[in-house]
Amino acid sequence: MTNPTIADLVISGATVVTDAASFDAAVAIKDGRILAIGEERALPSARETFDATGLHLLPGAIDVHVHFREPGYTHKEDWQTGTAAAAMGGVTTVFEMPNVDPPTATPEGLALKQEAAKKAHVDYGLYGLLAEDNIDQLEALIEGGVAGFKCFMGNTFGNLPSPSTGAMLEGFEIVAQHGLRIALHAETASIMARREKRLQAAGRTDPLAHLASRPAVVAVEAVSRAAILAEWTGARIHILHISSADELRPLREAKLRGVDITGETCPHYLLFDEQAYADHRSVIRVNPPVRERHHQDGLWQGLYDGTIDMIATDHAPHTPAEKLRNDIWTVDCGFPGVETQMPLMLSQVHAGRLSLSDYVRLTSTKPAKAFGLYPAKGALLPGSDADITLVDLNREDTIAAAHFQSRSKITPFEGMKVTGMPIHTLVRGRFIMKDRQIVGESKGWGRSVHRIQRMPPPQPKNSDQTLAAVTRVSGRSR
Repeated sequence: MTNPTIADLVISGATVVTDAASFDAAVAIKDGRILAIGEERALPSARETFDATGLHLLPGAIDVHVHFREPGYTHKEDWQTGTAAAAMGGVTTVFEMPNVDPPTATPEGLALKQEAAKKAHVDYGLYGLLAEDNIDQLEALIEGGVAGFKCFMGNTFGNLPSPSTGAMLEGFEIVAQHGLRIALHAETASIMARREKRLQAAGRTDPLAHLASRPAVVAVEAVSRAAILAEWTGARIHILHISSADELRPLREAKLRGVDITGETCPHYLLFDEQAYADHRSVIRVNPPVRERHHQDGLWQGLYDGTIDMIATDHAPHTPAEKLRNDIWTVDCGFPGVETQMPLMLSQVHAGRLSLSDYVRLTSTKPAKAFGLYPAKGALLPGSDADITLVDLNREDTIAAAHFQSRSKITPFEGMKVTGMPIHTLVRGRFIMKDRQIVGESKGWGRSVHRIQRMPPPQPKNSDQTLAAVTRVSGRSR
């Protein structure tokens, strides 16, 4: 019989950082969870100790927006390489998107994704697809273990058609009854299709044509429409990759009306502006596009005032050949990000644009709360999962894609100097990355977070109409 007073591991010497404070303390871990935090002499004895003197101990980052491409596109990425990249980037939980082949739109597609995820180094949630033709599959996907849903209101990799507003409403009605959050690629497809067709007819193939085809109004309209549907049904929604200052207005107004709506932005929108199209050409192509400088300023303000809830990455790996093309319309959109987010944003902490507690709030606490994982994750509390990242705030490095764990070896951040690096990453008390090296036996350690999610259904404002509609759609009796 084991001694319940003996910890498995005590990490000492670090400065512990939460979303509210920083303080010197040791952390005791047992059975994958935090046992106690306090002065080392007051903690129980441990089978192993780890000296983290000079480092800061943060709750591991939670990235609610990654694409690992498996099944179907494993020449770009797979679950082993993607989650190794996450661990190297100090990320301990990821939420992975459904635009794979086949899409995660049916229980069968979900089962393929779950099998692929058995290689994961870090914990994960899986999004199911909410599309025009799979409304009758949503209940089965929930029963199968999805952690949320993704709805593509605008076109993206995989050429999944955008659902009609009618299908979105029905999907929102069904998912609302289960409380899961619906993540939205909030761009209006019809506006973009017309703009792109006109630009192509005019012979535009340059990188800036991509920006011209997706003006900020496509996001303003989509966020506004999605918020109205969420308000009507009581669905929880999340706006992905916010790129413009303009879409913050409908986001802010929806929050004031009581809509359960959250939003994220990404490092590339915070750190790049229109100059990136000259500097990085086709490599910078991403959906939504990197925009003009005033949008960047607005996004930072949105982080400061709480309109934007979190930072994610939209980790979207491709090969160099798929990114380096002269015709911008043939360039695959996106680039890897899960490995670089923490160094990039810690550099902003170093520059004084964020506090370290702000960073924890934006990359750990708020994502955990939004997706029903707090305080099991996103917290440094007794009983929380021991998901920990130890960072050296003074370590300098240069981003180099050739050294990525990700299979994708191309990034617009190539050559950027950073200050602040994750040095060690633990998931549920186990070292996954140690001394900037992936721990080999950690492959397969990751597990799905849907079992620990707590997302009770909210009460919709139009509950009678909504429940009646759900009953008709699903065929269930009241």
